[in-house]
Amino acid sequence: MSANRHLGRIIALQTLYEAAFRLECKDDKVDLDAILKRNIGRYKAALDDKEFILRLVKGVQKDSAKLDKILQPIAPEWPLNQIAKIDLSILRIGAYELINHKDVPAKVVINEAVELAKSFGGDNSSKFINGVLGTLLKQSTDKPKPVAKKPAKKPAKSKGKA
Repeated sequence: MSANRHLGRIIALQTLYEAAFRLECKDDKVDLDAILKRNIGRYKAALDDKEFILRLVKGVQKDSAKLDKILQPIAPEWPLNQIAKIDLSILRIGAYELINHKDVPAKVVINEAVELAKSFGGDNSSKFINGVLGTLLKQSTDKPKPVAKKPAKKPAKSKGKA
């Protein structure tokens, strides 16, 4: 299943990157569903879990603004519009999985994102992706846990007479 999920992440990345690239080029005929269908079709013989890809692509697309708000403060010296589109797509996929796919261990999510960056990103992409997603994970696990309130003690009864 892990090799299948790896391929699923590659297909999700190809789909999201193509859509982002075409939108940036002012292509008014971008149809994410058509891109996704075409990309899944290319690998249909090797895929067992198409639902994983659909959830990933649709989730990242739906939550991209929320994900960007989470990611931007982690790398403030790199405005999101200056990050390579492929790296931004990888970051969004990784952040989406860390936040929404609790069934996948965080280290697996980060490792998969780093491997995507090594395969498809620039020379320093994998280090950048690792740093940003590692920080996101640390921030999400460092949040203070709510302290359970202790029941208030009853005031002691006065021994003296008033």
